[in-house]
Amino acid sequence: PVDLIYPTYAPHLIAAQAKLTTTISFTGQVKLHSILLYTAPTPAAPKTLKLFKNRGDLDFSTASDLPPTQTIEVPQPVPGENVFELPLNRAHWNTTTSVTIFVEDNWSDGEQDVTKVGYIGFKGQFMALNREPISFLYEAAANPSDHVAIPGISDTGARTMPGR
Repeated sequence: PVDLIYPTYAPHLIAAQAKLTTTISFTGQVKLHSILLYTAPTPAAPKTLKLFKNRGDLDFSTASDLPPTQTIEVPQPVPGENVFELPLNRAHWNTTTSVTIFVEDNWSDGEQDVTKVGYIGFKGQFMALNREPISFLYEAAANPSDHVAIPGISDTGARTMPGR
């Protein structure tokens, strides 16, 4: 297993409303095992996460309406326990190339319009994608002129096997 860390570029991901959405894309396929989430022990901590696999086209209204790949209830943070490792259902997270995280609400239950996340990390297995084109040949019916005749076999019009 490899730890895949996605640190935020600012000290926090901050939403001006209780809802927050972010999409994390990977450079290969990932089998995700868990999400690491750091948040301060305040009411602005996220409460409900809706996770979507390989969907980079989501906005707030679409994320609210679509069924998520997985929903996670984040425990309420307490001082000294600000990092949570949230296990994922591994059967749903094979061949993942991106994760969209939709924070539906926070622990203020509507009293605060700000949601804060310190960082998001991932644990799982990474597999590099082969971006080169793959060449292959498929013949629905063999063209006899493309093939070399096997010595010792004559064209009898019947099905013959080598050595017979």
